[in-house]
Amino acid sequence: MTQPSQSPITLAVIGGSGLYAMPGLTDVEEVTIHTPFGDPSDAIVIGTYHGCRIAFLPRHGRGHRYNPSEVPYRANIWALKSLGVKHVVSVSACGSLREHLRPRDIVVPDQLFDFTKGKRAYSFFEGGMVGHVSVGEPFSKSLSAALAKAVRDAGGTAHEGGVFITIEGPRFSTKAESRAFRAWGCDIIGMTACPEAFLAREAELDFAIMAHVTDYDVWHEEEGEVTVDMVIQRLNDNLALAQRAIANLAPVVATLPHESAGAMKYAVMTARDRISPEARERLRLLVGDYLA
Repeated sequence: MTQPSQSPITLAVIGGSGLYAMPGLTDVEEVTIHTPFGDPSDAIVIGTYHGCRIAFLPRHGRGHRYNPSEVPYRANIWALKSLGVKHVVSVSACGSLREHLRPRDIVVPDQLFDFTKGKRAYSFFEGGMVGHVSVGEPFSKSLSAALAKAVRDAGGTAHEGGVFITIEGPRFSTKAESRAFRAWGCDIIGMTACPEAFLAREAELDFAIMAHVTDYDVWHEEEGEVTVDMVIQRLNDNLALAQRAIANLAPVVATLPHESAGAMKYAVMTARDRISPEARERLRLLVGDYLA
């Protein structure tokens, strides 16, 4: 592991590689981290913005090398945890399942619906240690509220609340699926929120999503099919907005409570005398303080 030269890190951002090119970012360095769960998607870029240290991790790797089911989610979250991060913002594209959530709007959801198919590693707890974490409220309320305000202050349209359904991908939905998701009460759709949010909770990281609406999925009869060109163009249109919002948020994060602190204190089910030394060492970063 290559250690960062300065600390602490105020905020971590998981998203596209263009985010860390934000104006005003100084003292930029790259940090390489190896974890018990493999390597993260890419090196982590850390920089300073008006005294705040911000870490940026490209979810799909620079050049978009990993499809949504191939992203090393556990390694990504572990790496951020190892840097001492407590607050994480996920920046992602999403499709809208509601008329009023328009392309180029931003949604800060408050609920998740997992509709992936079991291809992804969903927990750090395996191989000799079982942990059951509570995720009834999967997002940090204070971080989400601060994020929505940061978007508005940056000139964007932010919608607070909503159900974010995660599908497996990498394909887009059929019309029948899209209509079903609407009927289930979902508001936006994407491919990476799960298990990212669940792993963040296991790591006791406060987590919020800045979801950029790029399309109306395929339910909207007056809109065309979703295409990669459409998604990329609309994400690029919002890149400067995302950078401004992150710049607005970073100084505020230090004032926010750490809501996920202690989330794993009573979550480990395995009898302490049945936990192997290997499992204890592998998960020491997450629950070492709770296994005495």
